[in-house]
Amino acid sequence: MELILTNLTFSLNATMPIFFVMVIGWWIKKKNFLDESATAKVNQLVFKFFLPALLFVDLATEDFSAIWDTRMVLFCFVATLLSIGIAAAFSLLDKNKSERGEIIQAAYRSGAATLGIVFMTNIYDNASMMALIILGSVPLYNVAAVIILYLTSPENQNHSKQDLWKKTVKNVVTNPILLGIFFGMLWSVLKLPQPPMAMKTVTYLGNIASPLALIALGASFELPDLKEKGKQTLGVTAIKLCLLCMIFLPVAVWLGFRDEKLVAILVMLGSATTSSSFIMAKNMGHKGTVSSCAVMVTTLLSSFTLTFWLFLLKMWEFI
Repeated sequence: MELILTNLTFSLNATMPIFFVMVIGWWIKKKNFLDESATAKVNQLVFKFFLPALLFVDLATEDFSAIWDTRMVLFCFVATLLSIGIAAAFSLLDKNKSERGEIIQAAYRSGAATLGIVFMTNIYDNASMMALIILGSVPLYNVAAVIILYLTSPENQNHSKQDLWKKTVKNVVTNPILLGIFFGMLWSVLKLPQPPMAMKTVTYLGNIASPLALIALGASFELPDLKEKGKQTLGVTAIKLCLLCMIFLPVAVWLGFRDEKLVAILVMLGSATTSSSFIMAKNMGHKGTVSSCAVMVTTLLSSFTLTFWLFLLKMWEFI
């Protein structure tokens, strides 16, 4: 019982502050400190400047060669690819084609790069394993999200397939988040110099990303939306917090992953839908309703589901 309470407290401490910041964003909107126009501007700032800066710093400052594990990177990549397929299959149940992109993204894309660092630091005082998770999953997360959201955007439904694919390729190449990932990885691999003044400036910009994204998400959230999109949100939540773990955690155990590596994989599979999924959806022509509901609900419930998975892994002595 004491172990369960310890894990629950740990999980709540990691996830509930994220949920509370979103609630503060919702309260700010209700008090008219932010209107729809201002919220849209905040979303654009986060998407074009702050999130790319955060991802650049996360990747540029990691020494991938020191912790490299080809099997783990490949596992993360394949598991992410299959997760996208599972999410895509589920999205076909929704008759509204313009919502399918949001459903797919919300069901597979987790906050591994941010929440994972908190989890790993709390458990092992070391978040180095998250570098492998970031390398194996985050680039694919974002490339797939750009393609899926662009192809399913309501703004692009009347374009020919040839024009649509041309614009999709252009959108992938010029996407600010993907550019942040690309240059961050390039910086790390080439071991380019990191001038303290420049890196500190970019770090400051990156530090703004998460709280501002959560505030913007909360400001965009409306309670009636949750009722309207209840079925989609319930399905996304079940896939994101339960189904992917049920499918891929046993495979990870069978492949021999233990301790830090297994916990990092758990975070990749079973953590809440990342707030950047809402930011990206809004900036690529989607309403963002499904995304905002998914982020709110999965963030609230992930404290309990992650505790459950941690408890099982601990009880079976895999961690």
